[in-house]
Amino acid sequence: MTSWLLGRSSRILIHQQQQLHKGPFLNYNSSCSSFRSTEPFRCRDALPGKNSSPTLFRFWRHESTKAEAQLELEQDVTEDDPKQVGKEMGVKMYSDMVTLQTMDSIFYEVQRQGRISFYLTQMGEEAVNIASAAALSPDDIILPQYREPGVLLWRGFTLQQFVHQCFGNTHDFGKGRQMPIHYGSNKHNYFTVSSPIATQLPQAVGAAYSLKMDGKSACAVTFCGDGATSEGDFHAAMNFAAVMEAPVVFICRNNGWAISTPVEDQFRSDGIVVKGKAYGIWSIRVDGNDALAVYSAVHTAREIAIREKRPVLIEALTYRVGHHSTSDDSTKYRGTGEIEYWKTARNPVNRFKRWVERNDWWSDKDELELRSSVRKQLMHAIQVAEKAQKPPLEDLFSDVYDQLPSNLQEQERLLRKTIQKHPKDYPSDVPL
Repeated sequence: MTSWLLGRSSRILIHQQQQLHKGPFLNYNSSCSSFRSTEPFRCRDALPGKNSSPTLFRFWRHESTKAEAQLELEQDVTEDDPKQVGKEMGVKMYSDMVTLQTMDSIFYEVQRQGRISFYLTQMGEEAVNIASAAALSPDDIILPQYREPGVLLWRGFTLQQFVHQCFGNTHDFGKGRQMPIHYGSNKHNYFTVSSPIATQLPQAVGAAYSLKMDGKSACAVTFCGDGATSEGDFHAAMNFAAVMEAPVVFICRNNGWAISTPVEDQFRSDGIVVKGKAYGIWSIRVDGNDALAVYSAVHTAREIAIREKRPVLIEALTYRVGHHSTSDDSTKYRGTGEIEYWKTARNPVNRFKRWVERNDWWSDKDELELRSSVRKQLMHAIQVAEKAQKPPLEDLFSDVYDQLPSNLQEQERLLRKTIQKHPKDYPSDVPL
């Protein structure tokens, strides 16, 4: 089994001390980690020639994103790699990464203009979004945290549907009940985003177990951030999945920050990967800024989960370039130099672009046409969404009970009475 895993994870590479290493999955039969670290999650010599403080990188990263190793890494995909990304998929992956990047930029400005109430970007984490989605099957069930709209984008959720949700109009599948970016789609097997941290993790195990009971050739895939691993639900889900041998893939985006809390203030373990091992779950740490490495890791993890009916944990090391949300100002707790470094030198979109260009799959003309097209589509979609009607007041109370109970009937009556008494205090565009 070990040899099979090594063979199936040939694109999962770890960069350490200027060398590229292949990283096998960790399992409960292993007495040590393949991912060695000296002082976990602290690197005072992050930038050459600079006396960097611990806040610059926050933690020791075993990545393949060093500039001097990048071209060597990009050439690592060989013709006999069973998970090699071809032209069609490579171009779609890059196109969706650019689309996600553009969507974030425009929606962020729209929120700042007061046209939507809230937004949260994926800047710096586009590779985790798109590459993981590319490695999965449409039949796999997705239980997201909130920073994975790229998975939904990959599955065919349209830009207009994204915009309708953020504006909370009648075309929003959630009927305006949720905050912006709380997407969901039954058609795309994508559970609706839920704000409470880590609640989706044990739910994903239950969904995975139901797939196992039904004999489905599919798995559940759930996402979380490093902050979610400090929640009790994370540990409950790990143990639940291991004991029940559920075909679930946990993907943790270790982006260094739980809002304003750095990883070294959250835990003293060697990252997230060892936590899966502690529960008897095969786990791997992967460079989350390398789309090809993420694709390979998720592809292999999915095969293991379905074929062997067991959970797998993936720790994707990445960095949250944007603020936590539009309610946050990250410059209050981290330096602008740190942000700029990851935005430029470690940008996963630019990195993947170089790879598709090296394969002669992409040109400057393609780039200009794509970015212009996506921007025009988004601006048009925003105009359409703003003109659409808001959901009626009664939708606040429907779709939970078959017959509305008396207490909710009373609440609706009191709300309507209050609106009639103070009409100027309520939005005029909500049908009563």
